[in-house]
Amino acid sequence: MDKYTVLLVDDEEEVIQVIMKKINWEGLGFSVIGYANNGVKAFEMVEEFQPDVVMTDIKMPYMDGMELAGRIKEEFPATKLLIFTGFDEFEYAKEAVHLEVEEYILKPVNSLELTNVFTQLKIKLDQEISEKRNTEILQKYYMESLPLLQANFYSTLIEGRIMEGDLPKYIEDYQISLKGPFFCCVVIHTSSRQVPKNMNPVLLATSVQKQAMERLGGKWHPKYFSYLGNTVMIAQLKNENEVSDLTDECDRFCRYASRMIGAVVIIGVGQVCSDILELSQSYNGAREGVSYRAIYGACRAINIKEIAPSETGRAVTANDAELSELFKKIRIGSPQDVTEAVDKYMDRMSFPDKSLQYHHIAVMEMVSALYRFVSNNDLVVEEFSGDTRQLYSNLLDLEPEALRKWLLDISLLFRENLMNARSRSSKSFVFRAKEYIDNHYFEEELSLDSICDLLGVSNSYFSTIFKKETGQSFIGYLTSYRMEKAAHLLLETAEKSYMIAKSVGYADPNYFSYVFKRQFGVSPSKYRTEQEEK
Repeated sequence: MDKYTVLLVDDEEEVIQVIMKKINWEGLGFSVIGYANNGVKAFEMVEEFQPDVVMTDIKMPYMDGMELAGRIKEEFPATKLLIFTGFDEFEYAKEAVHLEVEEYILKPVNSLELTNVFTQLKIKLDQEISEKRNTEILQKYYMESLPLLQANFYSTLIEGRIMEGDLPKYIEDYQISLKGPFFCCVVIHTSSRQVPKNMNPVLLATSVQKQAMERLGGKWHPKYFSYLGNTVMIAQLKNENEVSDLTDECDRFCRYASRMIGAVVIIGVGQVCSDILELSQSYNGAREGVSYRAIYGACRAINIKEIAPSETGRAVTANDAELSELFKKIRIGSPQDVTEAVDKYMDRMSFPDKSLQYHHIAVMEMVSALYRFVSNNDLVVEEFSGDTRQLYSNLLDLEPEALRKWLLDISLLFRENLMNARSRSSKSFVFRAKEYIDNHYFEEELSLDSICDLLGVSNSYFSTIFKKETGQSFIGYLTSYRMEKAAHLLLETAEKSYMIAKSVGYADPNYFSYVFKRQFGVSPSKYRTEQEEK
């Protein structure tokens, strides 16, 4: 494994510099990724880098070490915490125990003591990694997976093969608890190609399933089972809006699995439903979400209703594998992929030994399937807005090569329309977010969580789209916007700095000054003076 990463936090930079120089980090198996001089900056760095260890002082501006430790423990529980402080007080020590802090170290701290602390911490981290990768533990867990009857019930349920009248008997006989009131299918896909050295892909997928059951449980009252090489989770939600929180939690899990066990995990999140029997549609949506990794990348959660709100995730009903593959390539493939899928479909459709009657039936099935695709994806295509019989009649008159060209052209048009719909959806999110900032930047509570609640999307999806469209994170954009507003107010008004801080959304004038200086290189008062002298 690579070296474990450490973030140092202390408002006295000279203390940090001494620690960085006096300790042989590389020899101990650690690497210092950076340092912060206040809790707010430290938490930003934890969110960005997710270090293995955070070593923090207690007394710091803006957010003290205990509050920082509490937030890290809540949102990044795998991160180890070390407290080093000059305060030998019982209440601090008691709180440190409550937060499961690894060590509570009193200043002044010497290099020998710190070396011993990190030596023991390295042993503990190695043991945790080893346990997660231990083949015998994984084999044992693999043999103790979900009971066969329950797994079979869940598989049959997402296949849509359980009749409404039979459902109560299955639930009673198999002691299934699915109270909802809302449900959502989640597909957890572990790459079998990108696997750590000397790791069996099957055992790796089993480890991911075990970790998912530990970290994605509780709130969602989930049911887990293996299906077609993936782990499927049926989550139970209190309301439909909880799917955004579920998506964010799944997204964090993907990054955790990559860091801790070296697995490349993609999670697809299906649409929410209120009827258990509709879970088959939710499953199809989740599986569709996984396939979008070709567009949005791996090691993340993909919510099908966020990335493709008009695509329902319904299975293709035509009994034609080639046509089903063509529709998949239209959604996520390149023009070359679409061309190859059309050629494959036409080769199957145009065997010379097939009768004219078969050709007519095949064209009819193709037209019907294309109409369903247009309808299910809310596409507006002129050729599919009129009489089906007229289109069918026109296509029957085409030579094989002309029919192939027509199908290729219409498939590429579908692909372009879907891409444009996704682009419009993404840009709409960003435009609405910018517009909201313009009207509400002065509200202290404005945050990534609040804007995502307003838009009805997960933090992970919105953050990805916002950065892609603007080149900045949402928080970075909001901060820059507020600072520009503050700069104008400093030059255009005679207001005190603390009043300007409040008017741009900062309740703490000291923190406002800190952020302003970080943005412009000088304090607010000096900025005003320098600009007036020009």
